[in-house]
Amino acid sequence: MSDLNPQGTVEHDDEGDSHPLMAQHDSSMTLDPLPRGPPPRRRFWDRTLGLFRTIKEEVSREMSDRSLRNNPDPDSDLGSERYVSPRNTSKKFPSNAISNAKYNPITFIPLILYEQFKFFFNLYFLLVALSQIIPQLRIGYLSSYIVPLAFVLTVTMMKEAGDDIARRKRDSEQNNERYEVLNRQSPITQDVAMVQSKNLKVGDLVRLHKDRRIPADMILLQSSDANGEAFIKTDQLDGETDWKLRVACSLTDAITDISKLVNNISLIVDKPTKSIHKFDGKLIYHQSSGNNKTIPLTVDQTLWANTVLASGTAIGVVVYTGVETRQSMNTTMSGVKTGLLELEINSLSKILCITVFLLSVILVLAHGFPLKKTWYIDILRFLILFSTIIPVSLRVNLDLAKSVYASHIQKDREIPNTIVRTSTIPEDLGRVEYLLSDKTGTLTQNDMEMKKLHLGSICYAGDTFDIVADYVSKLLFNEGLGGFGSKRKDMSTKVCELALVLALCHNVTPTEEDGELTYQAASPDEIAIVRFCEQVGLRLFKRDRNNISLLHLATGKELNFEILYNFPFNSDTKRMGIIVKDLERDEITFMEKGADTVMANIVMATEWLDEEISNMAREGLRTLVIGRKRLNAGLYQLFSKDYEEASLLMTSRDAQMQRVVSKYLETDVELLGITGVEDKLQKDVKTSIELLRNAGIKIWMLTGDKVETAKCVAISAKLVARGQYVHQITKVHIADTAMSQLDYLVNNFNSCLLIDGESIAFYMKHFRREFMEIALRLPAVIACRCTPQQKADIALAIKELTGKRVCCIGDGGNDVSMIQCADVGVGIVGKEGKQASLSADFSIDQFHFLSKLLLWHGRNSYKRSAKLGQFIIHRGLIISVAQAIYSISSKFEPLALYKGWLMVGYSTLYTMAPVFSLTLDRDIDERLTKMYPELYKELTLGKSLSYKTFFMWVAISLYQGAIIQSLAQIFHTVAPEKFLPMVTLSFGALIYNELIMVGLTINTWNKTMVTTIVVTLMIYIGSIPFLPDYLDLDYITDFSYYWQTVVVLAVSLFPVWLTQTVNRKLRPPTYAKVQQD
Repeated sequence: MSDLNPQGTVEHDDEGDSHPLMAQHDSSMTLDPLPRGPPPRRRFWDRTLGLFRTIKEEVSREMSDRSLRNNPDPDSDLGSERYVSPRNTSKKFPSNAISNAKYNPITFIPLILYEQFKFFFNLYFLLVALSQIIPQLRIGYLSSYIVPLAFVLTVTMMKEAGDDIARRKRDSEQNNERYEVLNRQSPITQDVAMVQSKNLKVGDLVRLHKDRRIPADMILLQSSDANGEAFIKTDQLDGETDWKLRVACSLTDAITDISKLVNNISLIVDKPTKSIHKFDGKLIYHQSSGNNKTIPLTVDQTLWANTVLASGTAIGVVVYTGVETRQSMNTTMSGVKTGLLELEINSLSKILCITVFLLSVILVLAHGFPLKKTWYIDILRFLILFSTIIPVSLRVNLDLAKSVYASHIQKDREIPNTIVRTSTIPEDLGRVEYLLSDKTGTLTQNDMEMKKLHLGSICYAGDTFDIVADYVSKLLFNEGLGGFGSKRKDMSTKVCELALVLALCHNVTPTEEDGELTYQAASPDEIAIVRFCEQVGLRLFKRDRNNISLLHLATGKELNFEILYNFPFNSDTKRMGIIVKDLERDEITFMEKGADTVMANIVMATEWLDEEISNMAREGLRTLVIGRKRLNAGLYQLFSKDYEEASLLMTSRDAQMQRVVSKYLETDVELLGITGVEDKLQKDVKTSIELLRNAGIKIWMLTGDKVETAKCVAISAKLVARGQYVHQITKVHIADTAMSQLDYLVNNFNSCLLIDGESIAFYMKHFRREFMEIALRLPAVIACRCTPQQKADIALAIKELTGKRVCCIGDGGNDVSMIQCADVGVGIVGKEGKQASLSADFSIDQFHFLSKLLLWHGRNSYKRSAKLGQFIIHRGLIISVAQAIYSISSKFEPLALYKGWLMVGYSTLYTMAPVFSLTLDRDIDERLTKMYPELYKELTLGKSLSYKTFFMWVAISLYQGAIIQSLAQIFHTVAPEKFLPMVTLSFGALIYNELIMVGLTINTWNKTMVTTIVVTLMIYIGSIPFLPDYLDLDYITDFSYYWQTVVVLAVSLFPVWLTQTVNRKLRPPTYAKVQQD
């Protein structure tokens, strides 16, 4: 252990002396002439370069900060261990200021521009706009190209600025919270220093009050509770809603002199890590005699940042700040998911980009040979003229549409409390082909109820629980515990021993709020068992870190036990245990319960265990195996000595402690019985699964539960169809067996597959592709005994091998990795907390909400965006076709047809609102999505946005653009004196054509759509008098303008309308058929 560092002092620069005093001088002195400064041009460039360097440094710092937030350096402190002392609050560690903002005032514009122009198409439009600075490439006014791009960027900047301001406001509120810091008090007044959260440092002693946020990672030194206990709420850290018990360090809890906390303690803690369930450290209490005391620190003494103190007051010492806190290390800048429709739009845009280039080259070549000396400039000018083929507003319109869809989802009263956390992928809700679902808390309620208690030779359930209550009352509280020591036991003794172990072996804490007793625990299973014990007469009355008391409800008598050691449940060991001392009999007992897969190897061999576990699982019950071992004083002392030594290790502490437990405690454990807890199905799960299956979605259930339990739930939830054969593959670890099982499935693709985690691991390692290709063709798959990583691996494998959209849904922390790997992650707010919900793209309250989310909102989002994207492409393509016709008529010269504000207005005021109103369209009523879920299958085929529909829109654009411009030129020619009337007719017809095309595209009208079209039409008509440089106002007042416009529109629109009408009559789409029915 290193020595304490001396108290550092802070040196202050005397800024007041940095400027020399003005001194009087002798008038006879000869002054040298003042040196001349650099010339103005040089000063300008120096200042410009200085500003550029400043911006570059700020951007680099911002990108570095983002990288640090996403990938915090685990070795940012000195070495692998950290020395912390309240006597020396260290400044070498990160600041405790919270910063979730993406930008600062200097980096805002540079980073926004970088984020936008890293995409090829945005960069393309920027280059087109900048090209207008070059005189040889200038076509029309610079504003024609700058304004649309600036509009798109302005919308994006406003959205980003609004989001960032909100983030900064939240950060500021937390950073400016004030806390009492005890080791920074004034030496004169002895007042406690009130320090802002952002200024807290490692080593600070902070006093915390009830319901206050914990500002940094701390170690609990003292609590106002007599037993040194404190509860914290961790829902903002891990999503779990139960209160967590924390215990103050035994060496510091009783200290009343603050100076001793400051001067006599130091800590050695591990380097910062992400794990919120693991912590290794030591606390050293320095005594003047030199006989220092050391105790281990575990996660039980931790107060993680961003949790809330739920009870009393407490004093803690800060050990990690800022980016090194657990909360910060588990928070990453969310990656942006890209929807399938956006990828498809990008592919189509590339076709358009190639088209622009080819068209430009063809028009230059069509001019004839020999080519002009400036042929390359002509190509560039044509590229600029046809840049509207790739619409600059496409991306911003689609992004705004996603926000509209998210708003519709969150405001839907039939799926209350639904939250859209990722607004970039609502269209993918309409393209899901595989659904991977957790079982517990997702398909089931996670509201546990004790149903069975089995002791091998007898089983108690339902009304027979009254017999258990009679045994407990008679043996435990009337006759006492004397009979418990005999080797020959009757059934009543066995039942009472099992009930007593169930009442003691758990991590449930009773709390009283408003006079009502409630139980706090991380596991609903444990609460169900404790409630069962209360039902049979054993109420959990009091519990702290050292003692546990049971109360018999009928007689009011108490049973008191001392807790010597507690071994909490974790997903690695799959069991929990406790060592208690009976204060009445002075007897020490080790009690343990856990999953049958691990407990079967711990308890003494019995012939009935496997059979009864299977029987309960077939009934859909969750089972736990209960065991017990009495410890004599010698064995307990040996265990205690080795366990304490292992607890002081700074490396491999958990593994060594578990090794000691296995060596001394988990041998010759007596099997007492097994419990069966029921978890009922959620509301409307059967209906929802049937709807989703009929919609063509293949459903996989991935659970950590037993094979029989999973099978039972799958059948009752209608995941397995009536009469469908379930092919079971378990414990496969031989290649020949594995392949023979797959061969059977090849010839029986109507079967449902039931497979355990052990077999999945073998297949994924040796026959990954073969297994997945066969499993993907099955109507349903049930995977049991899955680890969280296996769930994620399966999701990734399906995405990789099929390229289809995969939706994963779950409610617990063990589902987070699977949800994050999915194309569409859905989290359910469950009894175990909000961790899955907080990490998901969409958060819902009930599984049956998913059917509406996919079949209705997914359908609308996909269909609307597909229509919107293609219409915007049509809007850009039709004006480019008109430009091409004009260029051909102008002897292939790259001359602009529409200039200045006409181009600006066309892409914004004159067409944008009506086109965007397509985001409110719907092709069928909501009730029909439930009546005909088969309609969803068409969406997964991507028929609404395909090469076929794209080229249909291209054909419409080519026809209408050619007709409008050709007829305008026939009526007026391209002669210079007729140019303005021709443009007036052509542009007006173009605007009217687009507004009418919006009407022809809409399936279901509403007030908003009508309003946008009418208002836009009025805006165009109202703006005509203000455009005398672009439109011929005299021609517009002449009757010929109107009849010529009608003729142009009739020829342009009638064939499109006729084709649509005939197709609807002869070959109506499926949705139209059901709508008619």
